[in-house]
Amino acid sequence: MIGFYNYSVILTYVSLASSVIGMTQAIQARYKIAIFCLAFSGLCDMFDGKIARRMKNRSEDAKSFGIQIDSLCDMVCFGAFPAMICYLLGVQGPLGIAVIVLYCLASVIRLAFFNVMEEKGALVSEDGEKFYRGLPITSMAIALPLIFMLQFFIPLKAFVACLYILLLVVGILFITNFKLKKPKNSQLAVLVIVVAAALLIMLFFTRYPIRFRWRFHL
Repeated sequence: MIGFYNYSVILTYVSLASSVIGMTQAIQARYKIAIFCLAFSGLCDMFDGKIARRMKNRSEDAKSFGIQIDSLCDMVCFGAFPAMICYLLGVQGPLGIAVIVLYCLASVIRLAFFNVMEEKGALVSEDGEKFYRGLPITSMAIALPLIFMLQFFIPLKAFVACLYILLLVVGILFITNFKLKKPKNSQLAVLVIVVAAALLIMLFFTRYPIRFRWRFHL
């Protein structure tokens, strides 16, 4: 078989599998499960790089493969999947489709740029600290679950408007040229706790109001 098969890419594959499962659930209007799958994919992505870097005996081809496969999976998990959820939740019509297309274009541009910079080693500062250029695409796995919670507190049209704004703002930040330090383990732990708390509230303490595929056009 072609490809590289070792534990350094296991979490990347788990992340992709979670998002594909989430897509099937979103199509069936099981949005709670879909959002959970998105957040779980984000959790996997937070730690797949750390696991890969612990494998010291990887060849250069294996390292390059890891970079490429990570970005390809990220495009599905945090590009196409969130766009699909937002579409099914009401980001539709000509304006909605335009926003979704822009978000997906920004996602793929951001990932391609990351691959180029990563292979050149250009994402490390002079003092050895790693950083991002632009907002990392994984951030959608945090932003969308938190925005999703708003529907329990605001009218549906306002919630859909928030989805439009989210896609547009996050998409622009993907390709905006600014430096963002990679979070430390303690900061990652805080993010995990916040998203986990939101998911627990969503799954166990709320009644989900959207039972069909609503069609609202802005």
